[in-house]
Amino acid sequence: MTTPSQAAPVPSLSRSITGEVAIVTGSASGMGRATAQLFASEGAKVVIADLGEDRVAAVVDDINERFGADSALGVVTDVADRDHLKHLVSQAIEWAGRLDIVVNNAGVSIRNSTVMDEEEFEEIWSKTLDVNLTAQIRLVRLALPHLLKSPSPRIINIASTEAIVAQRGILAYAASKAGVTGLTKSLAVELGYQGVTVNCICPGPINTGMTEKYPAEDKARYAKARVPLRRYGLAEEVAQMTLNLCLPASSFVTGAVIPVDGGLTIRHT
Repeated sequence: MTTPSQAAPVPSLSRSITGEVAIVTGSASGMGRATAQLFASEGAKVVIADLGEDRVAAVVDDINERFGADSALGVVTDVADRDHLKHLVSQAIEWAGRLDIVVNNAGVSIRNSTVMDEEEFEEIWSKTLDVNLTAQIRLVRLALPHLLKSPSPRIINIASTEAIVAQRGILAYAASKAGVTGLTKSLAVELGYQGVTVNCICPGPINTGMTEKYPAEDKARYAKARVPLRRYGLAEEVAQMTLNLCLPASSFVTGAVIPVDGGLTIRHT
């Protein structure tokens, strides 16, 4: 017979983000939208940051209708613009009075290579790094004074399996995503003593707006050849990992780089 002293301890770490406030960039579509919707379904208040007033408003209206009025705030944001990021953070604080989670999800993927025209290469390189990498550290710096007031501050940076493995024709994208993994590890070390956890997710082939341009038969062929689970992932599957890392209970996970890729990066043949 088990005595009270022998019984398993009652978990004391919360698995709830109810009442917490999150900024999710690039959240008008794809993985960002799935993340915002999931957070709202879990009781968080979510700031939708993306380009396009109509696109942002549509997501905000959907979340508020499904999960309660004032569950979401929309802020039209070009993450490559420092002033836009300042406005984003100030609007979040004005609206909710606190900030607990930052999800750096916004990104672009533009094909480029070493043999293309110099001017075009430079333009694509600069834009890609501005959106995919520089914007992330800028938002972290702006959000940090508010995150430090949170009982469980969380930063999630979205990279890509292109930071781990590579293909031809997307030099700037691969470089920027590798930079995100390095940035994540450095931030985790730098902010750890203040209790801020910083983690990185590397999505593999996911069905989003970025991949919908590829024919279904090509995606199916690729998945069967390269992905052990033999399919593309869902945006929500990435969102669920993001949520897990944001839970107060995930307080001893930091500096992690986690592929959500159906096994793509572990497959050798």
